[in-house]
Amino acid sequence: MAITTLSSREFNQKIGFAKKAAEKGPVFVTDRGEQTHVLLNVQEYRKITGTGPTIGELLSCPAAAEIEWEVEPIEFDFKPAEFD
Repeated sequence: MAITTLSSREFNQKIGFAKKAAEKGPVFVTDRGEQTHVLLNVQEYRKITGTGPTIGELLSCPAAAEIEWEVEPIEFDFKPAEFD
């Protein structure tokens, strides 16, 4: 895992470089020598946070059109409220 450190000025000037570097490891952004931000790729972020893709992201993928699924209606048995 490669760790890259850029000043905020370098980050603003080299955003393409920072994005490529984030594929290899975290990119730390510094302001006056202090680390203030970290750039990660989405896969690494999801691994750290334990989250997966959103339903919108899954449905927007080209393969989503090939997924077959059926939704069955849910029936509820409502009872009137009792006020004693």
